Amino acid sequence: MVPAAAAEAFDGLVDDQLSAEDFTRLSELIEDYSGIKMPASKRTMLEGRLRRRLRVTSIATLDDYCSFLFDHDGLATEFVHLINAVTTNKTDFFREPAHFRFLEAEGLPALARAARGPIKAWSAACSIGAEPYTLAMVLEENLRHGARQDYSILCTDLSTEVLDKALCGEFPKEMIEPVDVELRRRYVRRARAPGSDQVRIAPELRAKLSFARLNLMDDAYPVAADMDLIFCRNILIYFDKPTQTKVVRQLCEHLCPGGYLFLGHSESIAGAGLPLTQVANTVFQRVSR
Repeated sequence: MVPAAAAEAFDGLVDDQLSAEDFTRLSELIEDYSGIKMPASKRTMLEGRLRRRLRVTSIATLDDYCSFLFDHDGLATEFVHLINAVTTNKTDFFREPAHFRFLEAEGLPALARAARGPIKAWSAACSIGAEPYTLAMVLEENLRHGARQDYSILCTDLSTEVLDKALCGEFPKEMIEPVDVELRRRYVRRARAPGSDQVRIAPELRAKLSFARLNLMDDAYPVAADMDLIFCRNILIYFDKPTQTKVVRQLCEHLCPGGYLFLGHSESIAGAGLPLTQVANTVFQRVSR
């Protein structure tokens, strides 16, 4: 089997290419809706992703596909699939582990001292679920070690495809390798299918998660305003600076005073004038409203 990255590179060698006009129309559509920038350097990547849609839809060429979208009302049925195709979803269990160490050592004890009710967490770009299931392991361990705060985790993403995968809670065995052996023993099960190389997350953890589609570019989020933890990691890098500030400002509106916002390690909100104070590397605490 050809690896996905190699297959995409191979797709880029095909003679069928987007016209300059169609690339502009597509990149503007994608950015306006999702905030994801599509500079000229991503043209080959976009063509490779769209050729997969040609195979699914039996449309012959990229020119025909764009004509279907823009001239024959194809966006009504194809738009979600287009967004799914161009969304990048890199994820791992315990990715950026310093965040989870901070949570265990400082964040969760501080929330316990605040004597609030059950911890409400939000994974705002959850991808296929590695991040929220990692968070569930950390919060479940917190309960095992005597914490009195139960928890729930809201998981949202722009892509319907990754949400379906996250809801299923099954992963290739190699994805679980960063998980501590004891945590694997407690929270990871063999997949039900005989001979499968997949594993599945224990049902007691899956029961703590809920899933919904959400676009961070929307002007309002249908999410509770009293979140204790918000993870929005490695998605802001795809947005321009004004969009980054707009998204984080809206996230702040859903974060309790004293709650924590976690961003990706390559992301910064310095100088944005937001109601946050930095308490660790790319970890921010909400100040009073």
